[in-house]
Amino acid sequence: MDPLAGMDDSSTDDDNASQTTEDDPQIPEHAPAPPPPPSVAPPPPPASQPALARRERPHYELRHTLTGHTMSISAVKFSPDGTLLASCGAENIVKIWSPFTGELIRNLTGHTAGLSDLSWSSDSVYLASASDDTTIRIWEVDTGLTHKHLKGHSKWVFCLNYNSTSTLLVSGACDGDIKIWDARKGKCVKTLHAHLDYVTAVHFNRESDLIVSCALDGLIRIWNTSTGQCLKTLAEDHNAICQQVQFSPNSKYILSTAHDSAIRLWDYKNHRCLKTYVGHTNAKYCISACFSVTGGKWIVGGSEDHKVYIWDLQTREIVQVLEGHQDVVVAVATHPSQNMIATGSIDNDLSIRIWEDRSNRQNQGHQTQGTTT
Repeated sequence: MDPLAGMDDSSTDDDNASQTTEDDPQIPEHAPAPPPPPSVAPPPPPASQPALARRERPHYELRHTLTGHTMSISAVKFSPDGTLLASCGAENIVKIWSPFTGELIRNLTGHTAGLSDLSWSSDSVYLASASDDTTIRIWEVDTGLTHKHLKGHSKWVFCLNYNSTSTLLVSGACDGDIKIWDARKGKCVKTLHAHLDYVTAVHFNRESDLIVSCALDGLIRIWNTSTGQCLKTLAEDHNAICQQVQFSPNSKYILSTAHDSAIRLWDYKNHRCLKTYVGHTNAKYCISACFSVTGGKWIVGGSEDHKVYIWDLQTREIVQVLEGHQDVVVAVATHPSQNMIATGSIDNDLSIRIWEDRSNRQNQGHQTQGTTT
């Protein structure tokens, strides 16, 4: 089922215009009618609209605090099967955790410089890591061994992403180049001289025929995977530097973060910004944001004020703020099937926090906190 089915491409991000871009049965299209006189019993609401007046909100609570990283964390990623969480940072090591117990399962060692990004294969067997040592390693997670060692970038590798079938891997580096790799052979099949500055994010769409990238040159670009042709270029407003970008789960939209403390949802086919999510702080660091579609439809993002923000995708309202980190929250990930969020912080914190919606935990005990090294 398409988690973003029904998005209305006709709306744009105008504070004076309607902000509804999805046919959500819980959102009334018009203002509610005035109530009938007290002497007249109101008719029962339609079965298809049980909660028109009030949208459900998330209720995330801290479940575990994971410690063990000794330098700033750069990425946290749940495995597609939801059983594992991978994290990396500036100390050359990838850590594999159980998100349910907070237990450290193993360290993956082999890189000779810090790491910036991670991506899981669709079967959760392999994990790719991007490093400042200019290489990518594909790990066999169960054994902790390097399966493939990809060499070819001349500068630090900052970002990477598997396609949906895990046959291809795309990576971006600090010299502006993007490389497309045959993941099974570990060979580069195409190099794109894509940007004029650090490539900070790359992401395949669901069909794997498009790649979206962004860089510190301020541009978001859409590429044809097969030909390497640039199909579209988007620019953030007011010279804001875009730093993270990804396709929506249905591949119809693009989510971007920028240094003007705004997260944007784009209709990239028509070069239009549909939604802007604000309230957090992001002026310096490369901070991630992502979709959450396992319960409600939320946008989740980190912030330089040490908090995690959750927005209603539809209304742009901040529906919850998660507090507890002691420094900038740069890494955010959402669980593929449960209402669970992982967040990671830098410098004065160095912890990963696992948050779970309390509706997931009915009949369980009180909140627990596991500290693991």
